[in-house]
Amino acid sequence: MVAASIGIGLGVAALIVGGGALAIESQYRRRPGNRLELTPGTWNLEICEPQHYRLVGELELQNRTRRLEIMVPELEAQAQLLSKGSLDGITCQTTVTPCHEDAPAREDGYWFAYIVKVQKTTRLKVVVDITGPDLQALQTAWVQVRYVTYGPGGRVPKNRHIIVPLRYPQVEDSRNWRTTERSEVLPIKTHLLTHLDTPVEIVRRYVTPHAKPGDIVTIGETPIAIMQGRWRHPTEVRPGWVARRLCYYFLPTSSLATACGLQALVDIVGPWRVVFAFLVGSIAKVLGRPGVFYQLAGEQARLIDDVTGTLPPYDQFIVLGPDDSQQVVDEIYQQTGLGAAIVDVNDLKAVKVLAASQGVSIALLEEALRSNPAGNSDEQTPVVLIRPR
Repeated sequence: MVAASIGIGLGVAALIVGGGALAIESQYRRRPGNRLELTPGTWNLEICEPQHYRLVGELELQNRTRRLEIMVPELEAQAQLLSKGSLDGITCQTTVTPCHEDAPAREDGYWFAYIVKVQKTTRLKVVVDITGPDLQALQTAWVQVRYVTYGPGGRVPKNRHIIVPLRYPQVEDSRNWRTTERSEVLPIKTHLLTHLDTPVEIVRRYVTPHAKPGDIVTIGETPIAIMQGRWRHPTEVRPGWVARRLCYYFLPTSSLATACGLQALVDIVGPWRVVFAFLVGSIAKVLGRPGVFYQLAGEQARLIDDVTGTLPPYDQFIVLGPDDSQQVVDEIYQQTGLGAAIVDVNDLKAVKVLAASQGVSIALLEEALRSNPAGNSDEQTPVVLIRPR
């Protein structure tokens, strides 16, 4: 009897301890951790003189937790310039100035540890001074802000990548109309598109001066995703069990053939859907039906571009497919009056229309874009204007 009582007592204690541990783990998984983010901010390019450019960014640190204070003990920025020519003789100096409401910045430029209170924000300014004898060939500045959050989640390093154009083409730079069987086609030059742009703004700036009623504007799926901020540096991706093991089964040319590339898909659709699509797709492939994985895993599986998949500096990032493509084209149509489509086109004469505004002929788009007038290299013509004949 005593042994039985002891056994029952130990069993009850084990259940209590186990239940308590599960409750703690459940609570932990629902807690936000160091949920503090740095916004891309707003940026202005000041041409102080022909030999001196100044890029000024106003950014904000946002504490998105409901009950936790998050500290920022470290923050620094650096800029990398991209140019059509050599960078010899060009210098680039980056400075960061905190703009806290309750604490003045130090004169020596030191970033002192700062507490961002619950659901509060604070601001900072990043200034990039570029000097050199000839800055005309500069194209883009890639600004990387590295910061550390410190709180319940421990010390968590984070990065914010901001791409800022330094050169903007003129409207008249796009004049090379091409003739197809059913339409006239004009590839439109733009600056390097970034998450600081919007599709409507780009159409108004570069397309509207060329357009006539009845024209259709098409934009590549990757530029749309970039403008939506749907690109991630591999250092920000944490490959899990599924991604690390299944990536080896994809063709080397696939964007899912790396652990980070496949993890980007897992983060979007979930591990169970990826595993299910992989198992069913593998069986279907053995039975002579390739492509089933991509059908079951969803549209994003086909649209993800891994590292090297697009032009610099985005060749360093994983670019996802666009989000809510139909809403994007509808907004372009409503705001500009032009028919619009988001397309995925390659040099193999494959044209996939992700979304099109009402009344746009898919057959016309496929015929007009079959030769890939936007190009797959560094033409920087992500927008194509189609004029039906």
